[in-house]
Amino acid sequence: MKKRYFELLREGLKGAAAARSVGVSTSCGSLWFIDAGSMIIPDPGPVSPRFLTQDDRIAIADGLHAQQNVKEIAASIGKRFQTVYREIKRGSKTDGRYQPWWAHNQALLRRQRPKDEKIRNSEPLRTLVREKLTEKWSPQQISRHLAREYTAEPTMRVCPETIYRALFAGYLGRRTGKLRTGRTRRKRQRRGVPTLNKIKNMKLIHQRSVEVNDRKTPGH
Repeated sequence: MKKRYFELLREGLKGAAAARSVGVSTSCGSLWFIDAGSMIIPDPGPVSPRFLTQDDRIAIADGLHAQQNVKEIAASIGKRFQTVYREIKRGSKTDGRYQPWWAHNQALLRRQRPKDEKIRNSEPLRTLVREKLTEKWSPQQISRHLAREYTAEPTMRVCPETIYRALFAGYLGRRTGKLRTGRTRRKRQRRGVPTLNKIKNMKLIHQRSVEVNDRKTPGH
């Protein structure tokens, strides 16, 4: 019932009309709306499977209400338990409750584009990252350092990808010599593309003959 109410709101219905459609009073619908943060962010539709959907968040809330542990909840929605753990920690309200519609609204807000570029808009962060690059730190090392040193300051934490993008966009000064590799161009990303064997048509060990696997003949 509550799920259908929010679906109707996202489709453009007024609160009173959505409440009547699901068979509850306008005041009951208003309480649901207020508890969800008093906002409805348009759902972008189908997204990558790595993102949690509204149904996933509802299942998480139901699992928490039934006092299931995080691994059981994760198995029920087909996600890793680390993903569910982070979602509960980040999506819970200040009173400690996990409200799935509020959490989903917040997730949609975080995914909105374009976003402000952290390194470009923060002089302290830009200076710190530039200093570490000068000391031959890798973007991965810098990201881990920021996460440890600035746990209470989200504006001072960035992922390695953000550092790479800022570096090759010119926000961190001249590119030459900034990375330990000495690269001046962005390395092409190959996410999801299997790495080709360096030897063309190479036959793997388990595909070779039994003679070779036994190594009874010199040279094998």
